[in-house]
Amino acid sequence: MKRRAIISVSDKTGIVVLARELVDLGFELISTGGTYKTLDEANIPVNYVSEVTGFPEVLDGRVKTLHPLIHGGILARDCREHMEQMEQNGIRFIDLVVVNLYPFRETIAKPGVTFEEAIENIDVGGPTMVRAAAKNHGRVIVVVNPESYEEVISVLRETGTVSAGRRRRLAAEAFAHTAEYDRLIAGYLERQLEPTGSFPETLRLTAQKVQELRYGENPQQKAAFYVNSEAGEGSLANGKQLQGKELSYNNWNDMDAAWKIVHEFDTCTAAIIKHSNPCGVASGKTPLEAYESAYAADPMSAFGGIVAFNRVVETTCAEALQERFYEVIIAPEFSPEAREILSAKQNLRLFVVGRGDSNKTKIGLKSIDGGYLVQEIDRGTASVTEWDLVTDHKPTEEDLQALDFAWRVVKHVKSNAIVVTDHRRTLGVGAGQMNRVGSVKIALDQAGDSSKGAYLASDAFFPFPDSIEEAAKAGIRAIVQPGGSLKDAAVIEAANRLNIIMVFTHRRHFQH
Repeated sequence: MKRRAIISVSDKTGIVVLARELVDLGFELISTGGTYKTLDEANIPVNYVSEVTGFPEVLDGRVKTLHPLIHGGILARDCREHMEQMEQNGIRFIDLVVVNLYPFRETIAKPGVTFEEAIENIDVGGPTMVRAAAKNHGRVIVVVNPESYEEVISVLRETGTVSAGRRRRLAAEAFAHTAEYDRLIAGYLERQLEPTGSFPETLRLTAQKVQELRYGENPQQKAAFYVNSEAGEGSLANGKQLQGKELSYNNWNDMDAAWKIVHEFDTCTAAIIKHSNPCGVASGKTPLEAYESAYAADPMSAFGGIVAFNRVVETTCAEALQERFYEVIIAPEFSPEAREILSAKQNLRLFVVGRGDSNKTKIGLKSIDGGYLVQEIDRGTASVTEWDLVTDHKPTEEDLQALDFAWRVVKHVKSNAIVVTDHRRTLGVGAGQMNRVGSVKIALDQAGDSSKGAYLASDAFFPFPDSIEEAAKAGIRAIVQPGGSLKDAAVIEAANRLNIIMVFTHRRHFQH
């Protein structure tokens, strides 16, 4: 008796080719709705599901495959008891199930989609067939991913069957497909019930493994890289490596820091990162100008770093980059000439991040022993128009622009974070110290004589006037900080006494 396959797919990629191959292999095809129409128009012999069940599609197509002649054929085992029942009830085996589900994700992503439209795009029959076939994968082949079609056809042509191990892998992929589908629906419904609630009772995250990494932060740690299924096309995770060695765990971590800094700015900006902290950030008229200024901020630390740009890297910038050793260079794009120049460094990793939305992911996740900490991602910052000018000496428009640059950089430095800048580049960075004045001293020491007339930003308030006194000794002109300390009055008094301009943003940017 002929083997039978049921085909019902929302994503019709490759489905005509697959169906033709199955017919050539002797399969009898059953299909539904739009898939039946696609196959019939391609002149592929196919039975409409109603011809098999003897029952029409009803309730606006909500009920098509939910029938014992379909599910009995999928769930039946090749054993005497089942064979007897099948014969009594006129049920025939279904040997292959090719199903993927209604486009729920795409539906809810459409602007202005209504709740009713979303609900109508919840598939019922599809997941039921997929789960039934996956449960009975010892006998039934289940395929949910068009990328698996060629593999399945190839092994069927070679051996006439699909091995138990491959069936089990396809079943696992099928259950993952329905689990992700249910996760999307549950999340959508929860948001409708409590649209202002940030955090669901159950945290549901799905990510796809892209690659095994050589190791984690240290050689004794295993590691892998996953892409969040809800990340936008313009996100770092969905970028593309153009050349160079395989990316490591530490590369990805530093790339993330670099990409976030340059996208804090609308102006042309470059950032050089080492150990997830910036050793140089600068804005300029061109990528080359921005890069050279960023490099000049700390040439020693820049060696072996990650460089990121928020503009296309052109020839002159590529020529400057190839003179020094870097692990990765990230940009929205590289010109053909720039790619050719940088291709001379075969180990150098070039990475492009496409245009598009990168802000779809709304929560950040950090693992602790036995659990997770979840928070909203800290996007954006307080605008200059929201700042309070708290000292007797008021900033000029030029001062405010310089302080805004410093404020946007300090947000991306590990706390306690202090940044010293001029109008468009970093001069000194103090990060990760256990007390704030320690970070102040490091940043000022790195800036050296350049601190005279420069600007200082702090990611959180100053608990004591000691940091202001250190800034005054170095000649700092103005300070930007969130404010909010019990000692704010004393800190402002010190700034007034030492002729330093100070502004409060009323927004903190701790990054541990």
